[in-house]
Amino acid sequence: MRDQMERLIAQVATNTAAAHEATAEVTYTRRYPPTVNHPEEAARAARAAARVMGEARVHTDRPPVMGAEDFSFMLNARPGAFVFMGQKGADKGGVPVHHPKYDFNDDMLPVGASYFAALVEQEMPRG
Repeated sequence: MRDQMERLIAQVATNTAAAHEATAEVTYTRRYPPTVNHPEEAARAARAAARVMGEARVHTDRPPVMGAEDFSFMLNARPGAFVFMGQKGADKGGVPVHHPKYDFNDDMLPVGASYFAALVEQEMPRG
């Protein structure tokens, strides 16, 4: 998809410029790769979340989002999963996480800690 977008952006710029008897030069810089979870690790993360929140509150069928995330570099290097924890973001009437007026929901701290503890307990080898 990124190859196609690069080609199409250059094509639109070149053709638009040509329509106005001009030229265009496009510099397309690839920064963040897409953040794509690995299926097995995502399922494991969902199991741990269900232990903490219950299966009904774990959503595994969410549509993709267009945000850039530096965790994508980690997912390119190692299998893993990027998860969202309910924070009342812009879609819930709040402001987005990276907005200067974002107010972290402190009530989520025990939930997040419990999730990571459940994930560690689930994934640690039994000995």
